[in-house]
Amino acid sequence: MDVRRRNNVVVTGRPDGPVVVLAHGFGCDQNMWRLTVPALADRYRVVLFDYVGSGRSDLSAWSEERYAALDGYAQDVVDVLEELDLRQAAFVGHSVSAMIGVLAARAAPERIGSLVMVAPSPCYIDDDAYRGGFSAEDIDELLASLESNYLGWSATMAPVIMGNPERPELGKELTNSFCATDPEVARVFARATFLTDCRDDLGTVAVPTLILECADDVIAPREVGAYVHARIPDSTLVTLPATGHCPHLSAPQPTNTAILQFLETRR
Repeated sequence: MDVRRRNNVVVTGRPDGPVVVLAHGFGCDQNMWRLTVPALADRYRVVLFDYVGSGRSDLSAWSEERYAALDGYAQDVVDVLEELDLRQAAFVGHSVSAMIGVLAARAAPERIGSLVMVAPSPCYIDDDAYRGGFSAEDIDELLASLESNYLGWSATMAPVIMGNPERPELGKELTNSFCATDPEVARVFARATFLTDCRDDLGTVAVPTLILECADDVIAPREVGAYVHARIPDSTLVTLPATGHCPHLSAPQPTNTAILQFLETRR
């Protein structure tokens, strides 16, 4: 198996620097980190990749059996880390990739030395003692809409997820990214993203962790950031002056600054 080709692995930055792995979220690809890479490249060896089924990955390697659960995406991460023989890497995961990073760190603890969670959510569905931001009925409707008309769902939901309506070009970019994903792949990834409950997994995190939440995020409200912070022992919570769910695109400067400050403490 050629992992580098399968996952479209790209390595850039300082060859002898500490390693930072950047992992994209649902419906996206590594291009979503293009405003972060320049901030890291002078001091760090930066690894980017696409999950199988996303971006320029090898679509022939995709299977519903593997990718119906987040463990399949975590295995992609472990495969990349092992292929490059990386140890004690800093793993930066956006949205669902924050939880994928938790699973990968548990599966290969020698490979990941710290976590950065950008707009994480361990569970999107409310229950009596937890606010994830959505009712079960909300998620059912979201998935039904996605499965019945993926392109229409993308055009409607991407601007909502991105936020920043005064900057429509951001919503358009996310819409285009969603629409570039195969609808069947998106259906499976969406179910894994929105129906998985990773709350119990948070307690397994045994590495320093930075949690970046946005001041206003309809996908991951601030109650979620507080919840994640409370359940990861060695964690730091930073609230970014950003709106929407993709601060690395909508507010790259404060996002990059927070990531760099955390990484510098780990050197």
